[in-house]
Amino acid sequence: MGKQYRYIFLVPLFFICGTGNSTPLRRSLPDTITAAQQQAITYIDGNDTLSQSVYWPNIKPYLFLQNIKLNIYHPLGLYEGVSTNFCGYAALSYLFLHNDPLGYAKLLLQLYKNGTAKFAKVTFKPSPEIMQAAGTLRFKGILDIHPADQLWFLCLADHFKGYLNFFDKHYDDGDEDTFWAAVNYAKFNRMVKKLLGLEVEAAGSDLIHPDVGDLYEYISERIKTGTVVLYLNNLYLYKRSHTTLRLGIPTHYVILEQVSRDENGIITIIYWDYGARSLRQVTARFLRKIIFGISHCTKKPGHAG
Repeated sequence: MGKQYRYIFLVPLFFICGTGNSTPLRRSLPDTITAAQQQAITYIDGNDTLSQSVYWPNIKPYLFLQNIKLNIYHPLGLYEGVSTNFCGYAALSYLFLHNDPLGYAKLLLQLYKNGTAKFAKVTFKPSPEIMQAAGTLRFKGILDIHPADQLWFLCLADHFKGYLNFFDKHYDDGDEDTFWAAVNYAKFNRMVKKLLGLEVEAAGSDLIHPDVGDLYEYISERIKTGTVVLYLNNLYLYKRSHTTLRLGIPTHYVILEQVSRDENGIITIIYWDYGARSLRQVTARFLRKIIFGISHCTKKPGHAG
C-alpha cells in the first residue's frame, strides 16, 4: 500500500491542540502487519467474549475491542479529537503502538476488565468521573465513535500531571478541552520514559527554542538512531492569512518520519500528524521558529512492559 501524505501547502489545516476543521483519513487495514502487531491482534481475538465492564458503563465491549484492533492495525490513523487537549496523549499512544502493541492491548484490556491497571512503573486508578465520562464524549469528530481512545486518553490525563494542570486536577464535563488535559513538554517526556521505558534526549522547553546549532543537522542525525518527536507552535504551522492572533507558544506534538534539505536550503519534513502523514516544505528560519522541543526516543536495553 503506497504512503499517503497530507500536503500542507495545498490543504492548510487549523489546530488548537492538533485539532481543527480537518477530517482524518478513513483507516483501511494494511496489506501486511508485523509479528508484534499479529501477537496483539491474536490477544484481542482471544478476548472476543469480553463482557460488559461494570467500571465503564458507557463503553460496549464489542466497540471497545474494535477500536483497539483498528489502532493496532493502523496506528497512522490515531486521532485525538476535535478541539481537545489530547494531542500529547495521542502522540504517546502512537509511540506505544509502534514499540509495544501487545503491551498496549494488554493494558487497555486490564483497565476495561478491572477498572485499574499496572504497566511498567505506572499504576492507573481512574476516578469515578473518568469512568462515567468515557464513551460519552461528543462533537469530537471520529473520537466520538472510538470509546477505547476516550477511555485511554482520559486515563492518561487523569494520572499524569504537570504544572499546566495545577489549578484543575479534578475532571468535570468538558475538561478534555481545558488545561485539565494539557500536556507541557516536561510532562510529555516523563510519560514516555515512565510508561514506555524509552530513553529520551530532550532539547528545548515550553518557552525557549532548543539551542542545538544547525537544527537540520541535529534532527537528521537523531532520526537515524531513534524516534524524533517535535513539539511545535501549530498556529504558525497551519496559519491562515486572516489569522490575527498568533501566540508564540507550542501546543502540538508530531512524530517526524523523514527530513531532507535541497540545494536551495529548503527543508522537507514528513511527519505523523493525527490521522495522516503530512508533508511540509519550509526554510530553516521558519523551522526554527515553530520548533520548541525535540525529543529523541530510543529503546532502553532490557525494558519489558
